[in-house]
Amino acid sequence: MSSKSRITMIAGAILLFGVFLFPIWRITLFAPQYPSGLSMDIWVDKITDENAMKNINILNHYVGMKMIEPDSIPELTYFPIVIYILIGLGLLAAVIDRKKIYLSFVVLLILLGIMGVYDFYLWEYDYGHDLSEMAPIKVPGQAYQPPLLGGKWLLNFYATSYPHWGSLFFVLPMLFGSLAFFMKKSAAKK
Repeated sequence: MSSKSRITMIAGAILLFGVFLFPIWRITLFAPQYPSGLSMDIWVDKITDENAMKNINILNHYVGMKMIEPDSIPELTYFPIVIYILIGLGLLAAVIDRKKIYLSFVVLLILLGIMGVYDFYLWEYDYGHDLSEMAPIKVPGQAYQPPLLGGKWLLNFYATSYPHWGSLFFVLPMLFGSLAFFMKKSAAKK
């Protein structure tokens, strides 16, 4: 009854729980007054380092940026639900044990991953461009959008933005689903 492809798919679906165990993204701001950096870890359902976030919000106030308030970010509420649904779909794919279903699961993960990164880019864009007219410091033409990936100077701050360990637990199920697909395809040829 059990096949290698089915076991591989179950493992891939279970690996998705890892996005709850580690941050999926990290943004860090370096400046002379913060040589070790102020880092915000973005999880699937929260943003952590409250002390860094408090300092970032104070700094952002001066240039007119919105406060980062995790409770006002809807993605932190519905992304966990999406992950649970994906885990269920992955387990259902293992029960059905068909190569087209495995491939469909992988394609779904890829599409949702692309949509998640695009949504994050839009949040960063709005966050860095929608500045208050009442800001104490105004630099004409200056936007404060953190980089989507990599590093960039924002006045005297160097901002970096990179995937963190939790992202790996979104990519691994894609690989396991692909492996299950190829296992099933190979078994069908025999």
